[in-house]
Amino acid sequence: MMMHNKFKPLTLAAAVAAATVSGQAMAGAFQLNEQSVSAQGTSFAGRASTVNDASIVYGNPAGMSFLSGAQVTGGTTYLMPSSDISNASGSAAGTNDGDMVPDKAIPFAYYVQPINDNLHFGLGVYAPFGLVTDYDNDFQGRYFGDYSDVKVATIQPTISVKFSEQFSAGFGVTYNRIEGKLGARTPGGPVGYYDSTGAFTPTGVEGDGRVVVEGDDEAWGFTWGMMYKPWQSTTFGLAYHSEVDYDLEGDANFENVRGQGDPVNHPILGPIVPVGAASAKSDANLGISLPATWDLSVTHELDDQWTLMGGVSLVQWGSFDKLVVENDVREIVEEQNYENSMQYALGASYQLNDQWVFRSGVAYDESPISDEHRTVRVPSGDRMIYSVGAGWTPVQNLTVDVAYTYLDEDTASLSEEDPERGIYEADYDNSAHGFGAQVTYRF
Repeated sequence: MMMHNKFKPLTLAAAVAAATVSGQAMAGAFQLNEQSVSAQGTSFAGRASTVNDASIVYGNPAGMSFLSGAQVTGGTTYLMPSSDISNASGSAAGTNDGDMVPDKAIPFAYYVQPINDNLHFGLGVYAPFGLVTDYDNDFQGRYFGDYSDVKVATIQPTISVKFSEQFSAGFGVTYNRIEGKLGARTPGGPVGYYDSTGAFTPTGVEGDGRVVVEGDDEAWGFTWGMMYKPWQSTTFGLAYHSEVDYDLEGDANFENVRGQGDPVNHPILGPIVPVGAASAKSDANLGISLPATWDLSVTHELDDQWTLMGGVSLVQWGSFDKLVVENDVREIVEEQNYENSMQYALGASYQLNDQWVFRSGVAYDESPISDEHRTVRVPSGDRMIYSVGAGWTPVQNLTVDVAYTYLDEDTASLSEEDPERGIYEADYDNSAHGFGAQVTYRF
């Protein structure tokens, strides 16, 4: 039965679109921290004040001024998330197997070139945000979301200026590209028609439908940083990554979605309103803003071997309060109500000799999602991050860094309810392992 595009279940498109800004990663919500393996070894403590290699292009562009010579750094972190779902209940039948986040590699690369003694140029390519969540087809909470694949890639050209041996500043622009493919199931049920008296006559039963939204966009942002060394052994760093506004354009596809069509005049029954399942495709538009981040950190060299780092970050998720999905049918609004979140980190490194340095760190990462707004798209809570790492310099111009991270998250409880999608409640226990490796070559 073909029907006009006035699908009542179109309200589900807002929930599907919400996946564009949700999921699990190694930082709050779907923000990624994996832009440097040398920083990963200390749980990203001192990220804005510790100058190890060319990855400082991301950590704090001012730090390029304290690098000697040209160098290139490239690497990847391989994430292995795990999610267990317990105490699940809901109005739909289905499975609760968890482990909906597949393993994923996150690459990055940086280049720094001195222009003169006081001016450096840098270029970075990295992923600041991203997620993949892929539930089973018969996941019990599938009507609130069952698939998300979102990628954000950034290219950052940067300049730093060294004003003195104690102070430097840097600035860069960021070119950002986002791509997303998002899915959710829709409830099936009886199909038939309403007659002129309002009585419903069933003619059959339809199974689950599906809504899939795809879109992409490109946008510009910026970053800046300052680095100050009041003493030879102590460095303070402040870095800022701007908010980036996107206007994703793409398609919304509705397959086997139930809804009411326009009234028709049946030759025997007279005016009737058909209720059935149909497929349709609509242009879709979604405006979202990814948050700004402030990083403040300090690095202090105790002696020739021991170095301590500390850092605090503010992620301004508070500006992300709702999603607005525009399409050919009507505007749809989905409330999000995220909150600003903080990240705290402490780390240390031990320089064994000219060839080997060992690192460790611990961090606490707040979730920007309050209990009452947690969903199957973002079933995450506050988390602890534990890391160890090492750097090996077999020859003067080459360094290989490795790191391991374990993420342990608080149990995250959620309870979702909607008149059309039903009810779903569950407890999520999330953790992750991260293995990183990078190579730095100095010219």
